[in-house]
Amino acid sequence: MKEYLVFRLYGPMASWGEAAVGGDRPSAIAPTRSALLGLLGAALGIKRDQTTELGNLQASVAVAVKQCVPTSLMRDYHTTQVPSENKKVIHRSRKSELSEDKLNTILSSRDYRCDGLWVVAVSLRDSSTITLADLKRALQKPVYTLSLGRKSCSLAAPLLPQLISSATLKGALDIEFPALTKSLQQDQMWLGFNGVVTYFWEGAKSEFDDNRILTTQPWDEPVSRTRWQFKQREMHQLSFSGESLEGEFLKGESYVSV
Repeated sequence: MKEYLVFRLYGPMASWGEAAVGGDRPSAIAPTRSALLGLLGAALGIKRDQTTELGNLQASVAVAVKQCVPTSLMRDYHTTQVPSENKKVIHRSRKSELSEDKLNTILSSRDYRCDGLWVVAVSLRDSSTITLADLKRALQKPVYTLSLGRKSCSLAAPLLPQLISSATLKGALDIEFPALTKSLQQDQMWLGFNGVVTYFWEGAKSEFDDNRILTTQPWDEPVSRTRWQFKQREMHQLSFSGESLEGEFLKGESYVSV
């Protein structure tokens, strides 16, 4: 049996940033490792420039995600006015930028995932300097406001963090949470569940015994939060078909609450 901290994420909009090229700001379909580290860091009260504390958190935890519903994509056509580059002038506020006589317009597109429901399982690495109980308390009473990738993407349901012991990672991710609406059946209709659930995890590929596992290398392992630099990591992915939100993938396999 292994110890996990399990919680859910739901919101009308989420943005899980991926590598950005030019004016495009794409979103992954599920929470990235960098986004989850940011959420845990915000809950603990770690600031972006506290590199030692952020590094300790990053080295302490492994994360896995279950995507319960497919979500829908929304693309925002974004325009921003900025002054021309002038090395002699330093703008320290948005008001200062807009005070310039000549402004240029930058065009970009930003992607969001709508009506997403995810379950997250956090486990500790051998080098951990924090406990799962500490993380649970932080999620219950976060120091900073938590969001789903962007500050504009607010949580729309309680996280309900739980400490559990499970024989398998899938068993930890399959624990049951209360319905968002009146029932799990109503959730299924409201969220547009299509009968497919997808698991994402790092570490041993053998966590799931299946020959359909896809291994990818997303750019979501933070290198520097202040310079927005990331590196690739290895992540595994596997999808299953289910009949309903109340069926196969929301029923726990083998877990014990602690």
